[in-house]
Amino acid sequence: MSNQAIATKLYLSRRTVETHLSAIYRKTSVSSRSALAGLMTRTVLERRAREQ
Repeated sequence: MSNQAIATKLYLSRRTVETHLSAIYRKTSVSSRSALAGLMTRTVLERRAREQ
């Protein structure tokens, strides 16, 4: 999903979406949307494994 598509769905500006994504990338030490998706997938799988 593009930044513009996200902005439209959330009634935000494209720049607001970009700013928030940049902050998330910096805080998680990732450099792309696909790297963030991979990080989130690993995190969820690790949490599920601990809960079992």
